[in-house]
Order: sequence, then structure tokens, then C-alpha cells
Amino acid sequence: MHYLTRRETFNAAHKLAVSEWPDDKNREIFGKCANRNWHGHNYDLRVTVSGTPDPITGFVLDAKKLSQLINREIVDHLDHANLNMDIDWFADGKQPTTENLTSQIFQRLEAGVTALGATLHRVRLYETENIYADYYGPAGIK
Repeated sequence: MHYLTRRETFNAAHKLAVSEWPDDKNREIFGKCANRNWHGHNYDLRVTVSGTPDPITGFVLDAKKLSQLINREIVDHLDHANLNMDIDWFADGKQPTTENLTSQIFQRLEAGVTALGATLHRVRLYETENIYADYYGPAGIK
């Protein structure tokens, strides 16, 4: 089995807070992410696919096509967006955390990656250079 990872980036703002909590408790739990006036991140997205390389091209999947899929389904929606207000993925009040973003991204890419002839293995999203989340799909690590 071979793995191919494509990197894309986007910038987005969010606020993490529980509306029923007072400001001081939100700040205690969410820190700077509870800023009343929002705050932003330069997200670094890594999408890893798996498969057997094609005997002619040597590709698990054409990286340009993977990039186009990621941009169409993810980056074009999230880049320069307010995740709380602009993205319906969080309309149900779910916190726009890095963890929740990875599962939403996985869900939106899986069928497209399959259609391109590979398997979506992992979505990794860096919120900062020191914090990232991995998601391997609902079945866990494959």
C-alpha cells in the first residue's frame, strides 16, 4: 500500500464559546479562541490518500486532480470565511474546532477521492504549527 499526501492552505476566522456560559468560563476553557471579536488562523490542510500505484503512470492518484478536488470541496468554501457565521457545517451549533473541521472535511472529500480511484486515508489539519488534529474516518485508522 502506498500513501500520497497533498497540502493546501486556507485562512479562516472562528470563535469557540458556549452561549450559555459566562465570558470568563468561555475564556477559561477556550482561551484566545473565545475572543468576543473572533480571531483567525492560517490553516494548513494535509489530505492523505492510499492505493496501489498505477502500473503505467506510477501514481496512486494524480496529485493535480486531488488538489482540484480539495480546492473545489473545501478551500473555496472555507478560505477567508467566518466558520461560525458563513459555513453551514456548523449551523447546528457545533464548535468549529480543528477536530470538528477534520471530520467535516473527510466527509466532504471521501466520495470524490473514491471516484478518482483511491481511498481517503487521513485528513490532518494544522491550526498552528504546534497544534493539529488527525481524522481517519468513522472506522478509525485503515
